Amino acid sequence: MNIHKRFIVQFFIQLILVFIIFFFILLSIWVIIGFSISKVEVTEDLSKADSTYFSNRITIHGKKVTFDDELKQLAKNQNGWLLVLTTNGEVIGAYNALENVPSHFKESELAALMLQNSSVPVEYSHWKLNETGPQPQLLIFGRKSSETGLLNEVKTSVDWKHHQLNLSAATLKQIDEEGGWVQLINSTGKVLDGYGSEKEGTSYTIQDLQTLSGSEQVSVDAFFDAETEQTIIVGIHDSGATSLDESLFNKSMLIIFIVLFFLLLTGSFWYARKFGVPLITLMKWIQNLGSGLYEQPLDIHQRPIMLNKKGKLKRQYRLYKDLITTLVQLSETLHQNETQRRKMTQTREEWISGLSHDLKTPLASISGYAQMLESENYSWTEKETREFALIIAEKSGYMMELLEDLTLTYRLRNQALPIVKEEVDIIEFIRRTMIHFINDPANNDMKFVFQPKNETAIASIDTKWFQRIIDNLIANAIHYNPAGTTITVSISPIEQHLLIITIEDDGIGMDNETLDRLFQRYYRGTNTSDSGRGTGLGMAITKQLVHLHGGSINVKSSPQRGTTVRIILPA
Repeated sequence: MNIHKRFIVQFFIQLILVFIIFFFILLSIWVIIGFSISKVEVTEDLSKADSTYFSNRITIHGKKVTFDDELKQLAKNQNGWLLVLTTNGEVIGAYNALENVPSHFKESELAALMLQNSSVPVEYSHWKLNETGPQPQLLIFGRKSSETGLLNEVKTSVDWKHHQLNLSAATLKQIDEEGGWVQLINSTGKVLDGYGSEKEGTSYTIQDLQTLSGSEQVSVDAFFDAETEQTIIVGIHDSGATSLDESLFNKSMLIIFIVLFFLLLTGSFWYARKFGVPLITLMKWIQNLGSGLYEQPLDIHQRPIMLNKKGKLKRQYRLYKDLITTLVQLSETLHQNETQRRKMTQTREEWISGLSHDLKTPLASISGYAQMLESENYSWTEKETREFALIIAEKSGYMMELLEDLTLTYRLRNQALPIVKEEVDIIEFIRRTMIHFINDPANNDMKFVFQPKNETAIASIDTKWFQRIIDNLIANAIHYNPAGTTITVSISPIEQHLLIITIEDDGIGMDNETLDRLFQRYYRGTNTSDSGRGTGLGMAITKQLVHLHGGSINVKSSPQRGTTVRIILPA
């Protein structure tokens, strides 16, 4: 999955999670608010409670009823009373009940209570207790209806004929104490008389009456006189309910705001940690690359920030796995390029320095002999002229060989030498090389022995550069040993996967110092007086060419005991 699809999946999952979390938080808030509102409503009006509320606060053992102290206090504060009846109408428990409450209710009396006789200035609410038990009980909560009681007081003193209320002083006082108002309206809805109703309307339409009857801020009751077609409207403002609703609304909004702010803050930190921290780390990594530091950002313990103790990507960085993989590859490439650049610079400097040093001596010889030939003070014989020309030719040939070896060394060090391998019979390849050296008249004083273990041995080599390896090793055995030295070349396979090529001589050998520094450039130095001794780069080039073929080279030698060169090559 590429990073684009991974981002889409991540954001989709996160949005779903945020939606679920947000939904459950809002649900929890509304449950808490609803519970608080319900609790406050019950505190203001027990009639709004459910049977569960009472079941948790009323204990019934047989015919003994115990009311919770909190329930009793609520009933008392609301000027109400509590009755617990059996299914037969027998009162088995009561609290704050009126003196004239009977000990047993008949069905007709219960019907009047439960069906709410509007002419009685008392409100009744009822619930069933222990519904699933063998003996369920009936709970009745009664309290005085202020607006109904006030209406009963008002209608006894109304002058219907003269359209006046004629309220007594006691009634006026009661209206003031309860924060109520009274209006007398005719059949058209016009207000004929009123008290305490300055803020109310002077006439009513059907819509006004519907609004008034459904208002939660005022409790109203009415009486219609059929004879005069006039109606008394009594209302009591429920200021406590209004302030309570506003308070609950304000608290609810405050809670929602705080929760939303907390969610926003938490979400910001979470997103910053999940997306911001990895991006900052990746930006720091890119800055390191720009500054030449080709590695991942490290923590205070010098360990990669993005990896855990097991060496795997931390969870918060897995979203950027593809990008991190690319940056790792880029870092490695840049590091390799930088290493290669430094290596090439160093090699170039060494090449220039070595070339300058190695060309200085033969050039001095060539220049000296050329000046001697040019001099008018001497008259050289033809023999002397030929000797000078021969020396100049030798020095020029040495310089050409040196330039070729230096160029080859430079290409090998910078891995710029093309290798074209092919399947070759090594035994036949080395046999031909041996024949070439044997047929050379200059090598007549040397003895050559070829010992192949098998008839054929196939290996993948570049014939041009492998020829250079074999030629160089056999030539060294010839040039650095006295006449009569036996040079033995043997080839033996190892389990059909490796070939061992051994070039052994019984010559003068080498001491430990020479052996240890055999593959270093110019260790022996360049002796320009002996052009046959080579450029001093042969063994270094040989080792590099062997490694380029995937093989290894090892030399063993000791003074006066000869030298053994062993090449191990993949078959």
